[in-house]
Amino acid sequence: MPHTKQPRKKGVSIYRPFIFGSVAEHIDPATRPSTINADHTHRWTLYVRPCPPHPDLSYFIKKISFKLHETYTNSLRTIEAPPFEVTETGWGEFEVQIKLYFVPEANEKPQTIWHHLKLHPYGPDAERQRERKEAVISECYEEVVFNEPVEAFYDLLTSSGGGPVGRGKGSKGSKQASMGGKKGAQGERVAELPFDGTYSQKEEGREMDRLRQAIKTVEVMVVEEREKLEVREKTLADLRSDDGAAVKAR
Repeated sequence: MPHTKQPRKKGVSIYRPFIFGSVAEHIDPATRPSTINADHTHRWTLYVRPCPPHPDLSYFIKKISFKLHETYTNSLRTIEAPPFEVTETGWGEFEVQIKLYFVPEANEKPQTIWHHLKLHPYGPDAERQRERKEAVISECYEEVVFNEPVEAFYDLLTSSGGGPVGRGKGSKGSKQASMGGKKGAQGERVAELPFDGTYSQKEEGREMDRLRQAIKTVEVMVVEEREKLEVREKTLADLRSDDGAAVKAR
């Protein structure tokens, strides 16, 4: 149980990265399977995935639930083994609650994240994306942080000799542990990402680049909308002026 008293690693925080998001594709009416609702326009997949090159999340995640819109049958979908994904069809966008449940060794409460399911492209290139019928991908890089983890979970996250058994249905074993955990100069375990540890640094840089590009895109859109508004206001002013002139002429 989450509140069971167990020794914790004081002053230690361990983080593990992952990616969550969705991909949506337009359903071609000409090739639509008869099993798909006629009103549904898109096929989409929600997912929580490991960050390359890390191959697995199941050594610390027991299961993941996806809370879909209430109009879906069995709207709460729980996935207990990788890949942690849900595929459906539909016509509308909505907010999805994603809840991460950790392995028993973690002695941690579930953590919740939210994702907006996107079916349609947005931004200055949206029209061209629609014409090309490109898949709409919306995903985020995230890190789960374990502050002062219990010792058993700390061992699982940092061990180089394999993790404890009984980590839940669909568990594939601690692949990350089998690749070798990092150790300090005196051979002690350290709370760092296994493997080479380079992904998060590179991905952070890429994420900052994406954010800067997104800001530029929004700024361009604001300028374009302001120009459109000015044109509309001028057109409205001209119409009012013409109406006034017509009244005076009478």
